[in-house]
This record gives sequence, structure tokens and C-alpha cells, in this order.
Amino acid sequence: MIINARFITSLAKFDINFASNFSEVAFLGRSNVGKSSLINSLCKQKNLAKSSSTPGKTQLINFFEVLCQKDEDKFNIHFVDLPGFGYAKVSKNLKEEWNVYLDEFLKLRTSIKLFIHLIDSRHIGLEIDKELDGYLKGFLKPDQKVLKVFTKCDKLNQSEKAKLKNNFKDAILISNLNKFGLDKLENEIINQVLGL
Repeated sequence: MIINARFITSLAKFDINFASNFSEVAFLGRSNVGKSSLINSLCKQKNLAKSSSTPGKTQLINFFEVLCQKDEDKFNIHFVDLPGFGYAKVSKNLKEEWNVYLDEFLKLRTSIKLFIHLIDSRHIGLEIDKELDGYLKGFLKPDQKVLKVFTKCDKLNQSEKAKLKNNFKDAILISNLNKFGLDKLENEIINQVLGL
């Protein structure tokens, strides 16, 4: 389980001098899919990751040191909150720069063990999510995994949830609002970084 967390630093791009001795979990998804809210919910802190009503507000790569416990063992991991894609109102040049920097970061940051691809459960099958899925699988290393997490599931009825589970067997459905699915996700994160 997650015991505690603190913000460490923000990076604009991959930095070879900022090495990590910890396994890392990267959160990716469209702007406004609920990345920051999910990090706050998992870490049981309200304002750890800054969420904004303005989509595309996270423009830097934000690192959080997270203290976890499995049985009697305590260990640290990093949560990495990445800029959302798809919405951000930034200049074309800055967007292209971001994409180059993010691409470099994701491919060179070998300490990332788990990519959490967040998808709004009300908007599945978007081209942008299909592209991200293919992109991640294109460079995934043997010790890395992609986990699909469907957010805002409180907005779905039972049959819609059942259909989602049926179509995406390994995915996890969550809701920050009523804390649905958070324990399952927490366990999955810890098992993955421990290689279980």
C-alpha cells in the first residue's frame, strides 16, 4: 500500500543527470482525463499533484517520491506525471518541442517499469488513445508494462461498466469521486514495480 508521498522536482525534458535509483510509474493520457486527481487519490493527499480546470495545464514532467509497503517491507518508487496530450492551448512550436522531449524521455528513461495509460471511460476508442497505445508498445522493454486505466467510471451505468470490462480484460476501472477501483490499482502498481 501507499503510505506517503512528496513532490520532488519538475523537468522540461530527459536529464541524464537526474538518475533514479527507484522503479518509476508514468501516468499518461489526454488532457483532462484525471491524471493529477488520480495521483492525489492514490497518495491520499488533496493537493500533491496540481490539477487544473484548464486542460493541458501540466507542461512539465513532475516527479513524486512515493513510500510504499508490501508485507513488512517498505520501499520508495517514483510517480511521474506527464503533460496531457490533445488539448493544450500552446503554440505549434512548443507542442512539437514537447513531443520531441516527451518521446526522448519515455524511450530513454529505463527506470519506468509501468506506463499507466488513462482513458476517459465515456470516450473510448478515440484515435489519440489508439495512437498512444501503439506508440508505447513500439518501444516497450521486457521489464516494462502498459496498464489501461479507465477513469470517471462513476459516470457509467452497470451495463456500460460490464461492457468495458468485457472488451478490456486487463484494464482497471476507477473513479476518484467514489474511490472505486483505487485499491486494485494500488496493488497492481506495487506488484509490477516489485516484478511480481
